[in-house]
Amino acid sequence: MKALILAGGYGTRLRPLSCTKPKLLFPIANKPLLEWVLERLSGVGVSTVVLAVNYRADMIRSFCGDEKYGLKILYSQEKTPLGTGGPIKLAEKVLSLEEGEKLLILNGDIFSNVNFDELKKVHDEQVSRWGAVLTLTLFEVEDPRRYGVVETNQDGKVLKFIEKPEQKEGVSKNINAGVYLTDQRIFGYLKEGRHSIEREVFPVLAEQGLLFGYKHTGLWMDIGKIEDYMAANFKVLEQTAKNQPKIGENVELASNVKIIPPTIIGSNTKIGEGSRIGPYTVIGENVSIGKSCRIRESVLFSGITVESGSAVTSSIVGDNVSMGENVRIGKGSVIGEGVTIANNVKLASKVFVCPYKEVNFSVLRSKHIM
Repeated sequence: MKALILAGGYGTRLRPLSCTKPKLLFPIANKPLLEWVLERLSGVGVSTVVLAVNYRADMIRSFCGDEKYGLKILYSQEKTPLGTGGPIKLAEKVLSLEEGEKLLILNGDIFSNVNFDELKKVHDEQVSRWGAVLTLTLFEVEDPRRYGVVETNQDGKVLKFIEKPEQKEGVSKNINAGVYLTDQRIFGYLKEGRHSIEREVFPVLAEQGLLFGYKHTGLWMDIGKIEDYMAANFKVLEQTAKNQPKIGENVELASNVKIIPPTIIGSNTKIGEGSRIGPYTVIGENVSIGKSCRIRESVLFSGITVESGSAVTSSIVGDNVSMGENVRIGKGSVIGEGVTIANNVKLASKVFVCPYKEVNFSVLRSKHIM
């Protein structure tokens, strides 16, 4: 089995963080999303992974190289964005699927624990019984309007596929979870250039009775938005550090530091006297936090400096940010990479600061600083 990861998206809903980092390299509990995915693929019989790249492809290549977790890593480079169908067709030659070889396709912004072995078992049964070309992983959500909605019969055959329905009422709550299993036949349904597999291919396969569903009931999160990305971090915190903080190597905690779980602190981080960290907080590696700081319900990337007396609440702070003394970051704010915030600056809720800006004044209402 080979795998294709669609990794070319711009991550526009994750700005300003995605201005300098592709979303596949966003850390979830201090481990890049792509690393979570590759680690899982290495244990299910995948031999080769092809990354369909475009935006910030150099960073992804640098992170993966040509081998990771025992997986052979290859790249299919888009020159321009090709939607969701174009990258799969473009990768056909790189994949070089042999007769009978399976292809696992994954959307790059999904964080899940889909059981690939079970998916393969269901797909093989549907191929044997019905000649299925592709099996979709399905997941039930309360409001399916953001996704592709899938209606199936009792045999798992997809009867209808509706991409992003306008009405919530009267449609299935099972959505396309962005994890597919197929084989070389799929390339006959795809065309070169930009197109949508959801709008142009899946309805055709459904009409022909060759599209099937596999119901996943475990962990599944789309991290395409800031709120969802935060929620994914908090989910892992609950699973790995609920009762006791998870602390990396060479972490220096001064006296009277209080760490409230669930919290994860990365290696080579220093936290000053009297500071309180957590709950629901991820601190990256090589972070320096001064005295009497308060950080809670937040995600801090790596290389950050937080001077004494500062506080971060329910926010995300990008790599290599420098915060002065007595800074206040309000709920729902997002600070881009390399930003410098001067002493005594207060940022209200939902302030978004673009990378490498210098903030020397307080912002007392929601605003984008560009």
